[in-house]
Amino acid sequence: MAQDGLDSTTAVPGGAAQPGAVFSGAARAAVEALLAPVDAELARRYPGDSGTRQPVHTVYVPADAFDADTVRDWGRRAVEAFDTHAATPGQLGEALGLPDDALLADVHARVRAKLEREPVEDLRVDFEDGYGPRPDDEEDAAAIRVARLLGEAVAAGTAPPYVGVRIKCMEAAVRERGIRTLELFLGTLLAEGGLPDGLVLTLPKVTYAEQVTALVRLLDDVERRAGLPAGRLGFEIQIETTQAILGPDGRATVSRMIDAAEGRATGLHYGTFDYSAACGVSAAYQSMDHPVADHAKAVMQVAAAGTGVRLSDGSTNVVPTGTTEQVHAAWRLHHGLVRRSLARAYYQGWDMHPAHLPTRYAAVYAFYREGLETAAARLAAYVAKAGGDVMDEPATARALSGYLLRGLDCGAVDTAEVTRLTGLDRPGLDALAGR
Repeated sequence: MAQDGLDSTTAVPGGAAQPGAVFSGAARAAVEALLAPVDAELARRYPGDSGTRQPVHTVYVPADAFDADTVRDWGRRAVEAFDTHAATPGQLGEALGLPDDALLADVHARVRAKLEREPVEDLRVDFEDGYGPRPDDEEDAAAIRVARLLGEAVAAGTAPPYVGVRIKCMEAAVRERGIRTLELFLGTLLAEGGLPDGLVLTLPKVTYAEQVTALVRLLDDVERRAGLPAGRLGFEIQIETTQAILGPDGRATVSRMIDAAEGRATGLHYGTFDYSAACGVSAAYQSMDHPVADHAKAVMQVAAAGTGVRLSDGSTNVVPTGTTEQVHAAWRLHHGLVRRSLARAYYQGWDMHPAHLPTRYAAVYAFYREGLETAAARLAAYVAKAGGDVMDEPATARALSGYLLRGLDCGAVDTAEVTRLTGLDRPGLDALAGR
């Protein structure tokens, strides 16, 4: 029976009639037509996480200081610092202000093994601030040499999982130099073995989205001429200028930079000292935990959410050298800053000295190991629909899975123990994480 001029049955997709439906086919078609462009835009702008491994840090080495032994040397020096100033779990706990318990003993052993096995997860050879202005022929030669050394290390299986260069920025004074270095670096790799799978490029001191577009056009050209798949070359955008956070019109500009990358942006890296200085923060107070840093990183975080663009915090310039007392003081600072970043969902940062590696891994490993059983139990209860102390939703299940996957990727936790605690294998975790 019809009421108020509505049919009691209405055709729905598939041709069937559904009793009680009140929307006409025309209305449904209008909705689809209205939202089809929105669906496409959401898929383009917010594809989600790629599911690949994210390194826990990036190590920066000036191009003139980089050689074939650099990574081994960083590992050797990191182990030396660890064995000298934290030879036992108790000494590590004393250094970092942590209880000497089973968790600390586990972390100590895993850190020591990591420093031996894979001290550097992501290496960036620096042609920017860490290298400075050089005669053109000198930087030309360095770009070719670095490309050859990295290519040889990748071919030999001795390179870190991720390697690449930071070029000079796209500002007028150094633009041509940065482009020339990138051209020689990529050209040498292509001519002598091809591009490594873990190749990463870093564009520093970005102030306008058009500078991002400029790099995109150059990479488009390289790919076309070299016969590479479109989009093969991605890059990180370094956020170290105030213009990258707030534009002259009062709008947040980092989102425009991600969009200008046309899908090539792989990360946003916060530059602690350039950004702090740009905000007028005096040198003694420039730090990853300064309020201006927190504001910038919060804007970056919201802009990157859902885009697949990952975040990296900056670094500390306090170096762990000298007496054991001095090393422990620097370690406590570094450990606290890394833990703070992790709690704020910044899962990557910069390390500037080999002696930073022990506390990088100590902080990261403790973060994932101390929460392992709780996260696994919550995830297992979610999958089993068993309830429990916390009623988790799909979004939280994604976060729990992501937490476990990051722990697996860096070696903080093992596949066997995660599977035992959750009943899930790696593909199962990937699926729940939305990867």
